Order: sequence, then C-alpha cells, then structure tokens
Amino acid sequence: MKKTLLVIAIILAVIVALPLINLIRWTFQAKKPMDVILVDKTVPTIERENHRSISWVLSSLRIVDKEHKSNYNTNKDYYGWFPLRPERIHKYEIHDYRTREIIDLAEKNDVLYIADTYGVYFTDWYLSSSKSRKSRKLYGGLNNTDFLVFKEMKDRNRLIILEYNTFDFPTDNYNAWRVQDRMGMQFNGWTGRYFASLDSNSHDFADWMPGSYRKEHKKPWTFTKPGLVLVSQKNIIVLEQGEGVTDPMPYIVSSPETVQKYGVTDTVAFNNWFDIIEPVSCNVISNYQLKTTAAGDSILMKYNLTNQFPAVIQDAVTPTVYYFAGNFAYSQKPLWTSMFKGIEKLKRLHYTEQANDPNRFFWLYYKPLVSTIFTDYYSTMKK
Repeated sequence: MKKTLLVIAIILAVIVALPLINLIRWTFQAKKPMDVILVDKTVPTIERENHRSISWVLSSLRIVDKEHKSNYNTNKDYYGWFPLRPERIHKYEIHDYRTREIIDLAEKNDVLYIADTYGVYFTDWYLSSSKSRKSRKLYGGLNNTDFLVFKEMKDRNRLIILEYNTFDFPTDNYNAWRVQDRMGMQFNGWTGRYFASLDSNSHDFADWMPGSYRKEHKKPWTFTKPGLVLVSQKNIIVLEQGEGVTDPMPYIVSSPETVQKYGVTDTVAFNNWFDIIEPVSCNVISNYQLKTTAAGDSILMKYNLTNQFPAVIQDAVTPTVYYFAGNFAYSQKPLWTSMFKGIEKLKRLHYTEQANDPNRFFWLYYKPLVSTIFTDYYSTMKK
C-alpha cells in the first residue's frame, strides 16, 4: 500500500513539476528584440480572436519590443479597433498610425503583420448580429496610409505578412491593386468557407447567404448537409457534400520542399474564411485543394475557377513578404499556454484527429510556418 501511494505521489509531483519547469525555461530563454506593427481592424469583442494566433507565437518565441524588452500584449499592442469595457456600453477607440509617422515607422520597425482589415459594422457592434452581410461600416479596409507603410517597409526589406481580406470589401480597388501589384499576385474577387451544416438553423450559418443565393439562382435555399460556399460581390456558389464535393473541407497541401523548410505537415484541413488569389510572379508556398466531384468542377468552370489555388505566397522580389490567403491568425487558444517552452512536443494532446478541429491547423501548419518565418528573419537581423 505504501509503495502504491509513493508511486502515485511521484507521478503527481512530475505532473506538477513539468509545467513549472517549462514555465521557468520559457521565462529564461533568450529574448528576441523585434519591433512589430500588428494591425487588426476587426475586433468586435474584447477577446481579440482575429490576432490571437500571432500573439501566441510572438509570446512563445519570446519576441519582445526593443526599447523595453517587454512581451507584446494582445490587448493593447496593435493598431486598429479597441473595444472598451464593459462591452454592453458599446464604446470603443480607434488607434491608427498617421501619415506623418510613416517614414519613422518604417525605419524603426522590423515587422508588419496585417491580421484583418474587414472591419467592424453596425450590426456587429451594436446588435451583436451578422444578419446582414454588409451593414453600415463603422471602421475597416486597407487605406492609403496602410499602403504607404507597406511600401516603405517593403522597400527596406522588412518582414511583412498580410492575411485574408486585405484586398476584398471594404478596401477600395486602387489600394488593393497597388499592394497586389507589388507582391506579384492577383485577388480574383472570390472568398469562401466550409460550413459544418448548410441548414439555415445551424449556429454558425451566415444568415445573408440564402437571400444572395435566391437572388442569383432564382430558387430557394434547400441545402442542409455540410458544404463549401464561395462568394463574390455578385455571385454565390454552393458545393454540398455528395453533390459538389466528396469532402467539404478545404485542405492546405504543401510540397516536400515546403514541409522540410517550414516544418509544416503536408496536408491539413482549414475551416475558416479564405480568399482565392492567382500567382503572377510570386512564389507559391502552399496550395488549397478542394475535393470536388465532376459536377463540382463543372460549376467552378462556369465561373472560371479551379479546385486548386494558392494558400500562402511569397514575394519573388522581396522574399521577406508573404500573403496568407486565409483567416490564419484567428484563434480561441488561451494565451497563457504560450508560456511553456517545449509545449509543441505535447501538441498531440491539444488537438483531435477530426479534420475540422481548428487546433490541428494551428499546431500542424500555422505555428511552425510563422515560427520559422520569424526565426529565420531574426537571424538575418543579427548579421
């Protein structure tokens, strides 16, 4: 009996000690001073979920600001929309950089990460509802100042990562074109997302879709299975499981070279919003692959679309510039979990084998990709 109790005590001690040891290892690991401009214009709640993944990676890598050597705070260290507590009073602040600051920002900072520019809208903020696809905009879109910051930092070979919706509504066509032209890629106007259920009563359903579908196709929305929806300013495509797709999940597929260089898995599902871009002169790091049927391919062909398109591209002229064609930085992951060095070795405890588990994408693709990009860039900074 005493021996059993001793074994149990040892096991409990190890369980308690390991997290503490890893926290101490994280605390004392070498800090990486880098000044980062993080932009998130889509922050309708205090959770700040649309840039949480990049905040997690910055913390995990011990990337700190150069002046104070302090960790980046996901609640305040960004530009964009700032909800104020308590949420029920619907007050907010907007923190933007100014035109006169552009040159200083580009000179001082090492990284520009634009996580989301879609913005915040009246129904989102005051009614906590997304029934209308486009209610009145309160704030959002990539503007001229954003472009100038991008241009100045690109000219200085800084690390730049842009994400999904940089080029779509509400960004004006001119600023969208200027950034795309300098990155050697083109946004074709289509965005899409997987839905676990296309039943209009399901909890994650986008309420504006049936109306858009009925307006274009002149027939009611009768979809109920899992499916993939692609939308543009004027059109909507529905690929339901068994009809348009054999598997409604979009998959990010990477070549052996990409797997080796960035440490990502070769295939992983992605269940958030993405946009469809076309490479012009850029390098393609990974591709989306849609599991379409012959009927699904025929539907896509009518709109000049294919079932494969870039997920991540790299500027061929300035290889420190990337575009992530998806809402990659969105996460509900607790930030405190970033403060345990070596936690990635236990990553299998953090996700399931289900393809639609968003934690799989974070651990198998986003974290290794972004960690490698930042670590490699930091190495060049020290030379």
